[in-house]
Amino acid sequence: MKAIRLFATVFAIMLILAAPSFAQNAPTSTFLTNKATASLGVGLAIIGAAFGFGKIGASALESMARQPEVAGQVRGAMIVIAALLEGATFFGLLICMIALFV
Repeated sequence: MKAIRLFATVFAIMLILAAPSFAQNAPTSTFLTNKATASLGVGLAIIGAAFGFGKIGASALESMARQPEVAGQVRGAMIVIAALLEGATFFGLLICMIALFV
């Protein structure tokens, strides 16, 4: 419940801060604005991936400590999930780089 409330608060703040930009004329696209936007996107992708890898590792180690006999299965599942997360992160980084150079 706390996470949902935090997400709703952050979303509301983003909407309030974005409202003045809707009233402005369309900005001319410069390399600097594209560079700043791509840098922000890359940073958010890396932060999200780091949080995800931390949660995967913490949950896997906790489950291995509770049931040591299934450590091999947990380790295999952890590697698969980490690979999927890494692929999604690289896809996000690729999209940010395409946005930068297009």
